Amino acid sequence: MRHLKDVKKLGRTASHRRATLASLAIAIIEHKQIRTTTAKAKAARGLVERLITHAKKNSVAARRLVFDTLRRRTAVKTLFDDIAPKFATRNGGYTRVIKLGRRQGDGAELSVLELVGYEGVQVEKQQKSLEKRAERKKREKKSASEREKEKAKQEEEKEE
Repeated sequence: MRHLKDVKKLGRTASHRRATLASLAIAIIEHKQIRTTTAKAKAARGLVERLITHAKKNSVAARRLVFDTLRRRTAVKTLFDDIAPKFATRNGGYTRVIKLGRRQGDGAELSVLELVGYEGVQVEKQQKSLEKRAERKKREKKSASEREKEKAKQEEEKEE
């Protein structure tokens, strides 16, 4: 019986699970949103909430506790300098899990785990990527027409 057993094992050993959750937490801190399975999102949610609560204290001891979990200085710096001040007045509930449906290949339940209040960041990233894609298409069309012109010139030169 699993009475009072609260840990979701995620089909991994303890060390592998700890590493997986740490990498998910780093991804959330860097990108403000990740797409993963619902089980992993729910497991990572608790870890991320705890890390943000530590970061709100902004002490050396809190930094060391967070670094002990994340093991990446840039993520710790981002968490303490950018994310924690934004949640200074909020008492928990820093993340949300939005269910997306099932994955095509294996039918796994997918979700988006995101930080509350950072929805605009994702919209901006999507717009930038769309703009870059449009510029790339313009360049490709331009280069294709230039290639056609070059081929026509080469054929004219061969005929002469």
